[in-house]
Amino acid sequence: MPVMEPDLDAHVLRDWAQAIDEGPFSSLCWGERIAFDNPEALTLLGALSAWTDRVRLVTTVIVPQLHDPVMLAKALATGDMLCGGRLTVGIGVGGRTEDYEAVGADLATQTMRGMAERVEVMKRVWAGEKTTESVLPVGPAPLQPGGPPLLVGTIGPKTVRSAAAWADGLAGTTLDLDAAKQNELFDVARTAWAEAGKPKPHLATSFWFALGAADDARQQMHRHLRRYMNWIPAEYVDAMAPTTGFAGSADELVAVLRKFDAIGADEIQLIPTSSDLDQLRRAAEVVAGI
Repeated sequence: MPVMEPDLDAHVLRDWAQAIDEGPFSSLCWGERIAFDNPEALTLLGALSAWTDRVRLVTTVIVPQLHDPVMLAKALATGDMLCGGRLTVGIGVGGRTEDYEAVGADLATQTMRGMAERVEVMKRVWAGEKTTESVLPVGPAPLQPGGPPLLVGTIGPKTVRSAAAWADGLAGTTLDLDAAKQNELFDVARTAWAEAGKPKPHLATSFWFALGAADDARQQMHRHLRRYMNWIPAEYVDAMAPTTGFAGSADELVAVLRKFDAIGADEIQLIPTSSDLDQLRRAAEVVAGI
């Protein structure tokens, strides 16, 4: 979903959601920021549940430390119920201190331990355990027993290892489309899950994309990065823009997708750099043709 693009409204978001649902895609993804003008992630979950019928809905990522964990568990369980059990929850520590400050969250909790503690509370709620003296536990129960699958959003091996105790997989990302480097992180996850005696992890990665003539696509990417990465000095963004994400033709995107498929990626999430629905249609044609 193009949630980090400017000038969004309900019509644009609904059109994208329905086109994704009708297309050859496996999931519909969107992320969370607070001190930005993107739609609120949990409110959008309710709308996406109504606008779609088929694809999995994947948060990439929610930051638990920005929420009360009981209320977050309740909201996600409600979303899982509304979408018919199609929800997957990607969660991460979050890299934006201004998001923590905007909601009055304790910056000392911006750690893997802080995240894991909140995941534990959420899983207790989803298991039907009471969190206080009450007649009934906090509900509704999620449609998926035990709650939605959880993916850890990270690019760090240490974080992947520590998440093996509670996560069902990895929501990775790549800036430079280096499949070999991504596979190193996948191997860390494979090993950590095996050592924890768990089934093999779901392995996902993501990258920004812009489809079109090389120069036009790269300019689109650059504009998006300038807006989204607004916490980084502009000259640094300008320096990284020529090599960040994918900008090119449909055939070139096919080659990139095949690289990640070859290392065992279960899912590749394409992050829009424009709200132009034509970008989604072009991506759908690529995916349908593979």
